[in-house]
Amino acid sequence: MPSTPRLLKASAALAFATGLFAAPMAFAAADAAAPLPTTLSLSATGEVSATPDMATIAFAVVTQGKTASDAMKANNARMNAVMSALKTAGIAARDIRTSSLNLNPQYVYNNNQPPQLTGYEARDQITVRVNDLTQTGPVIDAVIKAGINQVDQITFGLKNDGAVLDQARQQAVATLQQRAQLYATAAGLKVKRILNIEEGSPMIVRPPVPMVRFAAAKAMDESTPVSGGDLQESVTVSATFELQ
Repeated sequence: MPSTPRLLKASAALAFATGLFAAPMAFAAADAAAPLPTTLSLSATGEVSATPDMATIAFAVVTQGKTASDAMKANNARMNAVMSALKTAGIAARDIRTSSLNLNPQYVYNNNQPPQLTGYEARDQITVRVNDLTQTGPVIDAVIKAGINQVDQITFGLKNDGAVLDQARQQAVATLQQRAQLYATAAGLKVKRILNIEEGSPMIVRPPVPMVRFAAAKAMDESTPVSGGDLQESVTVSATFELQ
């Protein structure tokens, strides 16, 4: 009989330990049985039109010479005149950037004959930022008169496109909230909250690049007509809503 109390104590300790393990298992079972929230995933695009207020123009001076030195000397002379014309036109040095400088041999290829070196071609391309859009045409005319013989591309843009993109973001989020409310009401539910929201890469649709008219010398008194058109900036936003 002396061993009976020890046996009772052991039984009580076992029961207590079993209770400790059983309680978490009961909570886990309750969590597993909880219904998942009803969610709704949507995407919307906000789009804003804006008038460009600046232009970026890519020009090039292309020259040839019998030797590499001749081609580069001719190119440098023209480019120095172009830089002077840009300064006179009010373009700041910080808005002028050399994009590429190439020197390539030129060959003539005849049937069954080895290539014959005929000379060299130098090509110096610069990119110019024009902050006053009304000066785009006059700047083009000035650099053509100074020696530019190739206009590669004109791109229109905004000095501060962040503000325009923010308008597109606000528009997209407002559309998301409106559609979420529409779907929730149609399903007899209410929008509780936004679980997550994601933004895609902003897109900018630029107007077609205008054709630059290389007029004859007699027509160079007129400024080259350039029109920027409107830019379309858009942002797509995706969100997941919890309904109740």
